[in-house]
Amino acid sequence: MKILLTNDDGYQAPNIQNLFKKLSEEHDVWIIAPENNCSGMSAAISFLKETEIRKVEDRVYAVDGTPADCTYFGLLGIVDFEFDMVVSGINHGANIGTDVIYSGTVGAAVGGRKLKYPPIALSVASYETVNMDFIVNRTLEIINTVKNLPEDFHGKVFNVNFPDISEDECKGIRVTSLAKRGVPSRPIEISSDGDTKRYRYNLSGEPANESTLTDANAVHDGYISISVLDYDLDQEMLRENLKSHFNE
Repeated sequence: MKILLTNDDGYQAPNIQNLFKKLSEEHDVWIIAPENNCSGMSAAISFLKETEIRKVEDRVYAVDGTPADCTYFGLLGIVDFEFDMVVSGINHGANIGTDVIYSGTVGAAVGGRKLKYPPIALSVASYETVNMDFIVNRTLEIINTVKNLPEDFHGKVFNVNFPDISEDECKGIRVTSLAKRGVPSRPIEISSDGDTKRYRYNLSGEPANESTLTDANAVHDGYISISVLDYDLDQEMLRENLKSHFNE
């Protein structure tokens, strides 16, 4: 299987480099990833500027653009063949709940929805992964399972989150819903100069308590979380209901 491997942390990030080595044992893998860290870019594209793409080595390209740029140029411009699947990650830090809205890891995966196999976004709840061998081994298993799923799942995006624990500590895999987060923390004021202030983003809101098994709860309890994301943005039922309010 031909895999386009990307991320939002940059092509030199340790997690993508380790995953590249593991996946290459069974698949034809190409890294096409950002030149620099692009966390929080969602599916933004560099529409108003030219994008520089640098060949680093055989099957490794650095893109001076966003994670979504990497998928776009990788699928449609860099190589002369068709990829079978887009794999994005393994992100340094979890992407749970509504984080998927602005996650560059997920944003890069979204561009691979029309390929032969569904795309996968991968994250680990750690910024310096300790249990790398276990995580990349399980990732390979998950990718091979997704490859064999029925056509019902085509066009969807899989969002996978790992707890950074050992194989013995891991309780298994759970299919989960997305956690709902509370109100984010107030932005951090960095400096103030008259009418001009500088801010930074603060922490996301804490996951809410819910009756269903969420990705946040699963990872917290020692499970690998897998969620299915549907980017078919048209809601037929709501559209039909709305006609009674607006159609003339």
